[in-house]
Amino acid sequence: MEILQKSRTEVVVNSFIQSTYNWMTIGLGLTGLVAFFVSNSPALMTLIFGNQLIFFGLIIGELAMVFYLSARVHKMAASTATALFIFYAALNGATISFIFIAYTSSSIASTFFVCAATFGTCSIYGMVTKRDLTSLGGFMFMGLIGIIIASLVNLFVQSSAISMIISYIGVFVFIGLTAYDTQKLKEMARSQPAGLDAGVVRKGAIMGALTLYLDFINMFLFLLHILGGSRD
Repeated sequence: MEILQKSRTEVVVNSFIQSTYNWMTIGLGLTGLVAFFVSNSPALMTLIFGNQLIFFGLIIGELAMVFYLSARVHKMAASTATALFIFYAALNGATISFIFIAYTSSSIASTFFVCAATFGTCSIYGMVTKRDLTSLGGFMFMGLIGIIIASLVNLFVQSSAISMIISYIGVFVFIGLTAYDTQKLKEMARSQPAGLDAGVVRKGAIMGALTLYLDFINMFLFLLHILGGSRD
């Protein structure tokens, strides 16, 4: 009986994890498609990057969506949570479309594969390790706060050296966060009570997908700043 219960738990966990990674993949794919489309539209590029009010408005809108989804996901319908995640992924594609103008296509592709391999390795480690990564997650979160503060300061200093240091630290931070978030995701899947409503499970998968999506995107952008070949 205990073996049967354990088997059922593993099935539930694997199903939840698979759903989470499927949604993350959909989000990343949509972001890439939108970014490529916008980068090939001079009118949209001018609209987004030619007006600081619009650009920063989109950035603030993205942050607001992440905070709103995180805070209100338990009170909204699963379809609403899914739509917000999809819309966020598309909006993020528009705001990072500059990478196709700033970097060569070959360097974007190679950096993406490096990021995917790194992300996958960290995620597997977080999934299989028996070490509690809670303290690591806390440490990396403090590192993330430091990155945000340093980035804001560098907006005024405009130092390329500081920017590169931030990128290296950023890669390190999101490597740790990927492992931590994956382990947290696995534990969340294991703690789900039997017979949980499908909508609640979907919302959990969407939140997990959003977390991993943010880990991947940020790691990719930091790696691109380090490894990417400029078009200049």
